[in-house]
Amino acid sequence: MLLHIPGVFSKDEVATLRSRLDAGPWADGNATSGHQSATAKVNRQLPEDSAEAREVSALVVQALNANPMFVSAALPHTIFPPLFNAYEGGEHFGTHVDNAIRQRGHMRIRSDLSATLFLAEPETYDGGELIVEEMYGPQPVKLPAGDLVLYPSRSLHRVTPVTRGRRVASFFWIQSLVRDDADRETLFRLDVAIQRVNAEKGPKDPAVLELTAVYHNLLRRWTEV
Repeated sequence: MLLHIPGVFSKDEVATLRSRLDAGPWADGNATSGHQSATAKVNRQLPEDSAEAREVSALVVQALNANPMFVSAALPHTIFPPLFNAYEGGEHFGTHVDNAIRQRGHMRIRSDLSATLFLAEPETYDGGELIVEEMYGPQPVKLPAGDLVLYPSRSLHRVTPVTRGRRVASFFWIQSLVRDDADRETLFRLDVAIQRVNAEKGPKDPAVLELTAVYHNLLRRWTEV
């Protein structure tokens, strides 16, 4: 499931994050690449151990954990510390699939989901679309600053060349409590349905109670901890 999550950060919050990130020591993006990615990746990246990256990364994780849509869709077990990249002057990232395991220090996670948080307004740069290959064909994604896209890490994807302006984003991976993509999508759609019925009929309505019981029984069955 490819999911657009709007408003992880407000416009003012994005401006504050960008002022911090833009002052950082940007370097060659291949510093964190695997072998396959290194042959396709041409961009800039903020070193993960820089003060700017650590500070903004913590703010991103805090915002994600407070976002009900993200939590419902991802069911996060562990969020890999967010990284930051930038594309300009024709830079791009060719077709690739993310590594199944991501490691940083003592942290090691299974990458079930990948995420891109856009930190530049789409009208400020040309190109830079994230193209995610799905069952129904390639899906282009270019979102407003502060919005996030979530998609399975097994998906082939690429970033098209940026021919004008500068595309800045945060990217990271999530190990979910529910490994299977289809099971996770079922739970998300069920949660959305519960919230809709709850808004219409109230939390004590029998339909809400029954759907909630189904949700939690499925969650118990499919959760990996």
